[in-house]
Amino acid sequence: MSRLELSIAWRYLRSRRGSRLLSFISVIAIGGVVVGVSALILIMSVMNGLQRDLRDKILIGSPDIRVLTFGPMRMESWREVMEQVKSRPGVVAAAPVVLTEAVIQAGEGYNEVVQVVGLLPDPPSDGPDATDIRDQIVSGAFDFRSRDGERNGIVMGSKVAERLGVSVGDSVVIMGTGGVTFNPVTGTIIPVIHRVMITGIFDTGLYEYDNKFVYTALPIAQSLNGLGDAVTAVEVKITDRWNTKAVMADLGSALGPKYRLVDWQEQNRNLFQALKLEKLGMSVILLLIIIVAAFNIVSTLTMVVTDKTREIGILKAMGMTAGSIRRIFLVQGVVIGVVGTGLGLAIGLAAAYAVGDLELIKLDASVYFIDHLPVAVDLLDVGLTVVASLAVAALATMYPARQAARLFPIEAIRHE
Repeated sequence: MSRLELSIAWRYLRSRRGSRLLSFISVIAIGGVVVGVSALILIMSVMNGLQRDLRDKILIGSPDIRVLTFGPMRMESWREVMEQVKSRPGVVAAAPVVLTEAVIQAGEGYNEVVQVVGLLPDPPSDGPDATDIRDQIVSGAFDFRSRDGERNGIVMGSKVAERLGVSVGDSVVIMGTGGVTFNPVTGTIIPVIHRVMITGIFDTGLYEYDNKFVYTALPIAQSLNGLGDAVTAVEVKITDRWNTKAVMADLGSALGPKYRLVDWQEQNRNLFQALKLEKLGMSVILLLIIIVAAFNIVSTLTMVVTDKTREIGILKAMGMTAGSIRRIFLVQGVVIGVVGTGLGLAIGLAAAYAVGDLELIKLDASVYFIDHLPVAVDLLDVGLTVVASLAVAALATMYPARQAARLFPIEAIRHE
């Protein structure tokens, strides 16, 4: 591209005394691109931040991988499975778990159905635990040790404790739904009942856990579910949770066909799919803003062609080729796209920094369980936004550039 073509393109973008409108609509076209790019970067960063924050909260009590049996959720030889899992590469922790439901009663006439999770009473001394739930204790201790020194206590979520009106040191009755027996004489069902003491209260910031989950020592949970010495599953923590597929393939070949493995994404598939769909929907909606800006570019360059028709005719009569005329208007569109995208990128990243790091948008923690809007800038999303914006701007210049190149010199010179 010659300096002459660049000089003419730049001249057409600038305002002149007789026609300030063209400069104004050029600014409007650039502004459309700026708004589209900055809004897309900011909203996608907010969606990424919410997804990351929610994922981190879910994984507080959810393992990277869960080893289960086919059929009934009952694993008899869990000790052998756990030792075999621990010996595999990429695994940093493994622990048995019992998952069951129970009815908890505090006082008379008020029952609450809760999700009971049975864990080993003490965390492993030689490494990390399978999950980080023990770190979320806000009151008491996560050791299930009651006043008599026995491990027959429970740790419950803050919302469960609030609803039941209990605190650390109070006693509650918990009735299992698994190990029930039937009395043929009276025709009644006798549930497994334990009177336990609340030894701790945890708060993860995630409503699902805090509102429904209680944790207890493994023997209590086994009794409530009628499992005997068996457990529900073995929970596994690995070095890199984004490498679960490779680790699961290795574990699957080592354990054999008797066991099935479920990773953290599969355990929460519906929630993560909903978040991805929401992000995709928001991205498509905001991409429409960039497309609208592309129409502004088309209209801007079309008006430039109309306004400069006589000049284009003179240039072609003086020997300038159709290709040179086309490149002049392509440069104008590209300049609009590059300037708009650059400004939009800067504004979008600055806004993301202000919203995230400076905590510009405050939230009510009692409602949303986070005190500010989280933001996570994904370089891939930013790159795709920039490429899409530049591509749309370049495509928008094709029609007016082609129209300008097709003008006949004599007809263009005679244009009024």
